[in-house]
Amino acid sequence: MLGGSGNGEAMVANRIRGVRCSLCWNVESARLARAHNDANVLSLGERLLSEEEALAILRVWMATSFQGGRHLRRIQEIDGF
Repeated sequence: MLGGSGNGEAMVANRIRGVRCSLCWNVESARLARAHNDANVLSLGERLLSEEEALAILRVWMATSFQGGRHLRRIQEIDGF
């Protein structure tokens, strides 16, 4: 998702059951969103990032898998299982 800051888009997306939208501002936040929070939607602030930064974030976000383990219980609670 793209928006001015990405905040509003992430808030709206997270109201949809099963969506775990993460607002990412650098590659580390993208990596952790996927690895620790199993984010399945990415939100970016187009006014806050250069095209190069946004693409780098997207690449890391797409390449990172959920680690599971100690993080799984939190995801199950979020999803209401």
